[in-house]
Amino acid sequence: MPSRSETLMGQPSDADLRLLRIYRKVVECGGFSAAEVELNISRAAISMAMNDLETRLGLRLCQRGRGGFSVTDEGAEVYAATLQLQSAVEGFRTRVNGLHARLKGELSIGITDNLVTMPEMYITDALSALKARGPEVRINIRMMPPSDIELGVLDGRLHTGVIPALKTLPGLAYLPLYEEASRLYCAVDHPLFDAEDVNEERLAAHDAVVPAYAQTPEIKACHAPLKAAASATDREGIAFLILSGRYIGYLPTHYAERWVRDGRMRALNPERWHYLTHYSAITRKGAPPNLILESYLEALEYLIQTAPSIKPCD
Repeated sequence: MPSRSETLMGQPSDADLRLLRIYRKVVECGGFSAAEVELNISRAAISMAMNDLETRLGLRLCQRGRGGFSVTDEGAEVYAATLQLQSAVEGFRTRVNGLHARLKGELSIGITDNLVTMPEMYITDALSALKARGPEVRINIRMMPPSDIELGVLDGRLHTGVIPALKTLPGLAYLPLYEEASRLYCAVDHPLFDAEDVNEERLAAHDAVVPAYAQTPEIKACHAPLKAAASATDREGIAFLILSGRYIGYLPTHYAERWVRDGRMRALNPERWHYLTHYSAITRKGAPPNLILESYLEALEYLIQTAPSIKPCD
């Protein structure tokens, strides 16, 4: 009878695949504690699974203890192999499901922050259409920085993503989605709230929050006149600081609308201080056929082609 390690190294069973899924989540979460919530199992159960996996492989995959969590060199190799294996299994499942003309499997999407309030609900409506066609499809959404989404799509951790069009990578295909308008805002208790004309000289006299993430040269030029006194890694952080009444800063118009409507924010010289950010859906060129992804992209393209024209600065 084969040993436990021979079982995994020869032909992985369903139990082996489950252990590898747990290991992948532990690595991506950076430890057992953070993985508890994602996996919905106890830390003790995760620890037992990791011990079992290490026994089956005959390898030490990670260090855990008072010194914190870290992945060994062998563990990093096993993690990379796990991604390849799970991608192959998912590809096999998707192709077999296609033979039965039924969608069953997973769609993993990476999305940058604060797009849910976009008036053009392409992503939402495309996911709804996908779920209607394949009720058993499991949809996994990850809110991530654009660079992480690009890497995730390239290495197969994500099937698709939505990112600002800052640069073009040769390994990715791009489907243009949105033109997102942004304006310069201040809060109701800011000195500029009632100002009629806000020129560069007046802007330079007030503290501003600027984005601590990648921007196009055109967008950077819009931030150049500002007195950068704070930064934020996402638009929610920028909104926090603007609402403090101490800073001015750029926000997407769809995201700021709730505070504008309530009288808590206003745009400063919107005809002058504004810019557009272009967003695209990305997929990996040359990826194996995936019926679920293809169905989602078909719905997305249909929605884009049939949507009424919306002025981005409205």
